[in-house]
Amino acid sequence: MDIKRVYFVGVGGIGMAALARYYKSLNIPVAGYDRTPSPLTAELEKEGIVVSYSDSMDAVPEEYRKPKGTLIVYTPAVPKENVPLTFFRNGGFEIFKRAQVLGHVTRSSRGLCFAGTHGKTTTSSMAAHILASGSTGCNAFLGGILKKYNSNLILSPSSPFSVIEADEYDRSFHQLNPYVAVINATDPDHLDIYGTE
Repeated sequence: MDIKRVYFVGVGGIGMAALARYYKSLNIPVAGYDRTPSPLTAELEKEGIVVSYSDSMDAVPEEYRKPKGTLIVYTPAVPKENVPLTFFRNGGFEIFKRAQVLGHVTRSSRGLCFAGTHGKTTTSSMAAHILASGSTGCNAFLGGILKKYNSNLILSPSSPFSVIEADEYDRSFHQLNPYVAVINATDPDHLDIYGTE
């Protein structure tokens, strides 16, 4: 697909915001919806990402209502009856879960993927900082805002490495293709998805 613009349904989520920033860094127009304003959505707006807080198609900019060239990225945290998401599903748009987009990143780079019940954000952030501080660099999509970078995204266009939090919710990490997989802890979690330990 020749991506001309990207619309995020649930753009205020920490993982979604990193992807929105990533596409914006590629000079691709980015917009999105989130239910409530937050400090993170305010930062995204300052960075030039159009954010709406209304579950209405009137709030979606006109150019993002065209299927050709528009990529839709959504998070499973958004209810299925969300008006824009329903419109996109019924309108012939290219629609991907956040995890599928991260999967594409790991297939086009050497993905260092951090999974586990506890410690994903901490260990992935440490790994990203180590790589970013050296000559190798990395592209990192993180689950927290790093104080040194004031962002949840670190970019290095020349680096072959990407650092990714491999979220186990909704089996999201099954979409990834890790070069290196790190598992921090395996306590029972997301039993609504998996059923048993």
